[in-house]
Amino acid sequence: MTTYRADRRAWYALSVLTVVYAFNFIDRQLLAILQESIKADLGLSDSQLGLLTGFAFALFYVTAGIPIARWADRSNRRNIVSLALFVWSFMTAISGLVQNYFQLLLARVGVGVGEAGGSPPSHSMISDMFPPAQRAGALGFYSTGVSIGILFGFLLGGWLNEYFGWRMAFLVVGAPGVILALVVRFTVTEPQRGLSEARTGSEQSASLNEVISLLWRQRSFRHLAFASSLYAFVGYATANWTASFMIRSHGMSTGELGSWLALIIGVGGAVGVLGGGMLADRLGRRDDRWYVWLSALVTLVALPFAIAVYQMPSAGGALAMMVVPAILSNVYLGSAIATSHRLVGLQMRATASAILFFVINIIGLGGGPWIVGVVSDLLADQHGVESLRLAMLYVLPPVMVWSGFHFLCAARTLREDIAAAPE
Repeated sequence: MTTYRADRRAWYALSVLTVVYAFNFIDRQLLAILQESIKADLGLSDSQLGLLTGFAFALFYVTAGIPIARWADRSNRRNIVSLALFVWSFMTAISGLVQNYFQLLLARVGVGVGEAGGSPPSHSMISDMFPPAQRAGALGFYSTGVSIGILFGFLLGGWLNEYFGWRMAFLVVGAPGVILALVVRFTVTEPQRGLSEARTGSEQSASLNEVISLLWRQRSFRHLAFASSLYAFVGYATANWTASFMIRSHGMSTGELGSWLALIIGVGGAVGVLGGGMLADRLGRRDDRWYVWLSALVTLVALPFAIAVYQMPSAGGALAMMVVPAILSNVYLGSAIATSHRLVGLQMRATASAILFFVINIIGLGGGPWIVGVVSDLLADQHGVESLRLAMLYVLPPVMVWSGFHFLCAARTLREDIAAAPE
């Protein structure tokens, strides 16, 4: 354990944790670009694909997440991140060896359990390395791992599938994470709890029930968690089904499509989440409510473009309309994590992240891909290959509006809830 604050060691640790988070989403996103090939090879339906990437994955991800976060609030967080990375990378690699749907489902469950140990300990470490005025920006930087992971997941997965098949893609992408796990274990230093706020972290760790009760009493957190989960519903459904939509409705190949989606969703999303966290910190110095007002604003801006994506007659038009929603898709994330940490005590932060991510992933990750897949199957008899386009058009824009409403509701009591938070 070290007493470093926001110096070069902190930035090194943040950079490594961001790469780990990128691997989290490379391994998670890989299935999205490969699923049309997997569907044909294993004879799957859209509902089964949605279950693989949605509810089945999310159920085990969130079930494992809270006990792992409790472990992280009491022990060495770096070691937990390293172990988690090893587990999910190994399970990704063996996904390339499966012979049927049930085996692939078990492998994805293993990926979910491993990935559950990545974010909550990392969030807690980052909050100890960076003071509150820089925290949303630091967590925004960390959250660029989502977009970087999507970028490489689409890019590598698309071209590996094109030339070597989907099984080789899983094997090639999973293996490097095992090496990165050793880098985390032997080069990243565990930070002292509370140092960024000149607090020693000597308080006793609260029970899980106490943390849940504290957060759930705060109206701002309830609305923030629900708003974030609804936006994640849209984000996960989009990330999971966009490749299939473009292949079915516009006839694109996985290699070409992977390159375009890597650029639009990967690079665009990274710019948005990093810029969003920095902008939230800047605006938040004037008024804490900007941490949620900004998320409501970007939801409104993204909405018409998100609708237009599914009404464009050409692949180029659809890709062009994706740019703005892609940039704005994860603006909320750094602010949501930073805000949840301000509502709890020092040794509650990993647990607070896990509770926030529990809601986000049950509703967003669990519901988004699966519900769109179910609606697509229901529309398939009447609309054929266009059923997926219509499912995304009918489901996603209304959920975006619903999300924006709850971000606005969260702002109403946010300042009071922050002021009443425990030391």
